[in-house]
Amino acid sequence: MFISTKELSINNQIRAAQIRVIDEAGNQLGVLKTKDALDIALDKGLDLVEIAPAAEIPVCRIMDYGKYKFDKSKKDKEARKKQTVVETKEIQLSWKIDTHDFNTKLTHTRRFIEAGNKVKICLEFNKGREMAHMELGYQLIERFEQACMDFSIVEKKPVREGRRITMFIGPKKLKDEKKPTKAADTENAANTESTSETAEA
Repeated sequence: MFISTKELSINNQIRAAQIRVIDEAGNQLGVLKTKDALDIALDKGLDLVEIAPAAEIPVCRIMDYGKYKFDKSKKDKEARKKQTVVETKEIQLSWKIDTHDFNTKLTHTRRFIEAGNKVKICLEFNKGREMAHMELGYQLIERFEQACMDFSIVEKKPVREGRRITMFIGPKKLKDEKKPTKAADTENAANTESTSETAEA
């Protein structure tokens, strides 16, 4: 049964004169006067909750509303825990980066990617004479891209943005395990047959 996600009206908050009622076990009690339905709920020590206020005849359910809210809050909390938050980290490269710094940046990038984040690789040219050698910047970005290939994929190829060259990389997508090939199936069948023969012997 669909239950409205809006704040629910309960007990004396229900304004409709008559309602369609479902009991705590999910049984249809039919269309009743709201007062009569409320009496039934109160006699059971439960609440009358309007779960479908927009229906032609509003639908109400007899339930423990406090327990319902507690369970819903618990489920919402669990759902939030399971949500994966993907951040975009930024790695700055310099035009004349040395090998040690290059490897350090690579290590940071790997850590970001393995944590499930995306990474924006940036190379900024600060001086006019550096701008004259833009091709060297693309070569450096490509070198960094190649170094990251074993643990990431390129999501956006290097592009120039003013004095910057930027590239976006992200985690590799998990691939479904390959199904056994026909040859593998034949080999498995042969192994099974061999095992059976050994057992019979």
